[in-house]
Amino acid sequence: MATQLATRDNNPVAIIRQNLTAMAPSFRAALPAHISVEKFTRVAQTAITGNPDLLEADRSTLFAACVRLAQDGLLPDGREAALVIFNAKDRATGGWTKKVQAMPMIAGILKKLRQSGEVAKISAQVVYENDEFVVSYGFDEDVTHNPPRLDQPRGKPIGAYATAILKDGSKLLEVMGLEEIDKVRNVSRSKDKGPWVDWWSEMARKTVMRRLAKRLPMSSDRDQDIFERDETMAVEHQLHSPVREIQPEPAQNLSRLDALEQAIDTTPLDPNAGEKRGDEDMGENLNA
Repeated sequence: MATQLATRDNNPVAIIRQNLTAMAPSFRAALPAHISVEKFTRVAQTAITGNPDLLEADRSTLFAACVRLAQDGLLPDGREAALVIFNAKDRATGGWTKKVQAMPMIAGILKKLRQSGEVAKISAQVVYENDEFVVSYGFDEDVTHNPPRLDQPRGKPIGAYATAILKDGSKLLEVMGLEEIDKVRNVSRSKDKGPWVDWWSEMARKTVMRRLAKRLPMSSDRDQDIFERDETMAVEHQLHSPVREIQPEPAQNLSRLDALEQAIDTTPLDPNAGEKRGDEDMGENLNA
């Protein structure tokens, strides 16, 4: 039987709590062992109920985004990941609808890469025109990056880089100029709005880290898939893929999003259903 999610608008905060409680089986199947369902649900509830735009957004995309982050083992707390809004054209009405994307933050991505057990150090930074920036290639890839004094302007961004030192001492480096970053941005659905406008530095760092990650040893395909499931970086045809039904017990292969990303049965829940307390502030709420 499909997970039942309430849709009534008379008390959106209570409805969100009921929805998240009803999705506990899906979260439990997706989350890694070190994150409890209760913790993930509490953080998601804080992020959603603290943002009026998320409360008013399309519920199917909102909860599908939560499942994606659960699958990646990232909390939507504004540090590891965020739930961000984009406006989509409603073909039926001709109007606009607020939909939600799962956005892994660079801190969350770096956490996942460190958990592979093969990476000793890893970093991603934006380079600005007044920074001192020197790259060395060869057998020992390295970079020198010194920004100006804090009371001096750094100027406009000119690129980004990601660097890693593996447990065996090997150094890896990826550098992307502004033109290369813009090529990635230009195939994004949100190139002129949303994350690429509101979170440019975050998106630039993720872009170059995504390229470096292809050269990093991963503990599993699931770790690599974090980039493929990042909706804010997906090309347009990927973002238009249909959302299917979210089952309480997903398919066996949890490394694939299509085992969890499913349409939502909108049969209302019992209004007297129990709900877990979720008033603890777990992090900054973000408006995309």
